[in-house]
Amino acid sequence: MNNFSFQNPTKLIMGRGTIAELGKEIPASKKVMITFGGGSVKKNGVYDQVKAALKDFRTVEFWGIEPNPAIETLRKAIALGKEEKVDFLLAVGGGSVIDGTKLISAGLLYEGDAWDLVKKGSSALTVPLATVLTLPATGSEMNNGAVISCHETKEKYPFYANFPVFSILDPQVTFTLPAHQIACGIADTFVHVIEQYLTKTGESRLMDRWAESILQTLVEIAPKIRENKEDYQLMADFMMSATMALNGFIAMGVSQDWSTHMIGHELTALAGLTHGHTLAIVLPGTMQVLRKEKGDKIIQMGERVFGVTEGTHDERIDETIRRTEDFFRALGLTTRLGEEHIGMEIVDEIERRFTERDVHFGEDGLVDGKTAKEILMKVL
Repeated sequence: MNNFSFQNPTKLIMGRGTIAELGKEIPASKKVMITFGGGSVKKNGVYDQVKAALKDFRTVEFWGIEPNPAIETLRKAIALGKEEKVDFLLAVGGGSVIDGTKLISAGLLYEGDAWDLVKKGSSALTVPLATVLTLPATGSEMNNGAVISCHETKEKYPFYANFPVFSILDPQVTFTLPAHQIACGIADTFVHVIEQYLTKTGESRLMDRWAESILQTLVEIAPKIRENKEDYQLMADFMMSATMALNGFIAMGVSQDWSTHMIGHELTALAGLTHGHTLAIVLPGTMQVLRKEKGDKIIQMGERVFGVTEGTHDERIDETIRRTEDFFRALGLTTRLGEEHIGMEIVDEIERRFTERDVHFGEDGLVDGKTAKEILMKVL
C-alpha cells in the first residue's frame, strides 16, 4: 500500500424525507443561493420540498446549469450571487449542478474571471456549499472535484474546490429519472471505480475488495433497476454506490488511472455525448490497448466481478473485456463511436489536443495523444 493522507469532511444525510432536514443544517443567518438545472425538480416534487424546508431563510434562485456545466452559464450565477451578497450555496440536482456550484463557490470570492480558476485547476477560497442530490453518478456530493466546460473553445477541464458541508440523499427522488440518465449514471459510477482499481495487483487487498464490492453491486442491481426504477432499496444501493465510488475511500494507498475519463471529457466537449456514455465507449478500448500493462488486474476483475475463471491468460482478458462491454450494452448504451456518428475527424482532434498539451495520462503516464488515438480506434 502506498503512503496517503485522507480526510473527507462531508456530512452525508441519507434516507426518506431527509430534504426536510435542510433547515436544521444551514445556519439561520445565511443568505442562500439555490442552484438548479432544468425544470425536472418542479415535476418530481423536490423543488417544493426544498422551498418548504427553507421557508424561513433568505433565498435566491439560479436556474439553468446545464449538463457538463459551462463557464458561460456559471459567470451569470456568480454575478447574481455577488449582487445578492449570498454567503451559502445549495446545489439541487445531479453532478453537473453540483460541479457548477463548486466553481460558483470559488468565483463568488474571486475578482477576476472564474475561467482563470478552472485553468489554474483549483481554489481553496470558497463560499460554503451543500447539496441535495437528484441524480446519482459523479460522486460530486461527497468530493471536492468538478469538471467545467467552455462552449466557446470546446474545452473541458477538472477543477477542485472545497468539499460540500453536507449532502442530502433521498432515493425516492430518483424514481422519475429517465432510463438513459440512470444508465449513464451507472456507467459513470462503474468507471469511477475502475479508474481506481484497474491498475496494479497487490497494492491493497482491502481496497481491491472494497472496489470489487461496488462493481459487483452495480452488476447485480443494474438489470433489476431497468425492470423497476421505483424500488427504494435498489435505488438506495445505486445512490450509495455512486457516492462511495468517488469520495476517496477506495483510492486510499492505491494507484489510479484516469485516462478513460480524460478521453471521455474530450468526446463530450467535441461531440456533446453524455459523460457516462463516453466512458462506456472508451473503457473497452482502454482495456484492449493497455491489456499488457493491466492484464493481471483484468484477470482478477474478471474472476471476482464476472466469474471468469477458465481459459488461457489472453482468453480470460478477452472474456473480461467482452463482459464489461456487454454490461454497458445491457444498460442500453452503445459502445462504438460509429454508433454515435463520431468519426476520424474527432479522433484526430483529440490526438492533436493531447499532443499539443504534451499530456500523459494514466498510470505511469502510459497514455499520450498517440495512445489515446489508438484507444479510440479500437472502439471506432
